[in-house]
Amino acid sequence: MFKATYPNASKFKKIIQALVKLSDEIPFYVTSNGIDFKVLTPDKTMLAVVSIPSLEFEELSVEEETSFIVSTTELKKVVRRATRNDSIFLTINKEAGELVMALRDRKTGVEREFGIPIVPRPVEPIPELKIDLSVSFTMLSEDFKDIIGDLKLVGEEAVFSYENGAVVVKAFEQQKEYSCTLREGAPLIMLTSSVEKASSSYSIDMLVVAARAASASKNVTISFDTGKPMRIEYDLGGGKLIYWIVPRG
Repeated sequence: MFKATYPNASKFKKIIQALVKLSDEIPFYVTSNGIDFKVLTPDKTMLAVVSIPSLEFEELSVEEETSFIVSTTELKKVVRRATRNDSIFLTINKEAGELVMALRDRKTGVEREFGIPIVPRPVEPIPELKIDLSVSFTMLSEDFKDIIGDLKLVGEEAVFSYENGAVVVKAFEQQKEYSCTLREGAPLIMLTSSVEKASSSYSIDMLVVAARAASASKNVTISFDTGKPMRIEYDLGGGKLIYWIVPRG
């Protein structure tokens, strides 16, 4: 059993909207340290992890650690009803087998309560990924979204490479080609690398999914390495949203 009150319904809505495209189900992991969501696509090519630490909650009371699954469709229906004036209260009704979500208007005090059925199946544990990636850069989330929008017009695969102090993003398909060079200060906020060269390709469709979360954070940090998964991290102002994308080829 647990009780949690999250003060910013608009931010919670953005978090859920960033996850719903990945899977039909969203697993919750609740501990005294906070609430995590870990969503793995059915083909296991993309993993999204959201961590909301306990300090971000107005209240987080956890009698015992718990994990459960809810339908993406059902959760999305309720979250869609949240407004910017709402805070979100979460708990479990064991007898009904539901996640109880209440939307409380901070100005009027009006509360709306919804029951979201819990999927009657144990949550499969997803291990934490710890992968060293040689190249890392930070940029405005909107700039990242624009680049992915450009890539989407060209093909299915994007190549990220690092050499001579710059990251180059390319895509090719038939008669179409796209290339973008990113350097620190133009437009990157930060760029670091522990290698002279690195290159790997990733699904543009997966990058499009990750770019949908751009509105949740001012900046995004992207890390990659030759033949390794890409890590895309958004700072949620206390929490974080991380995407892992498996390389192609």
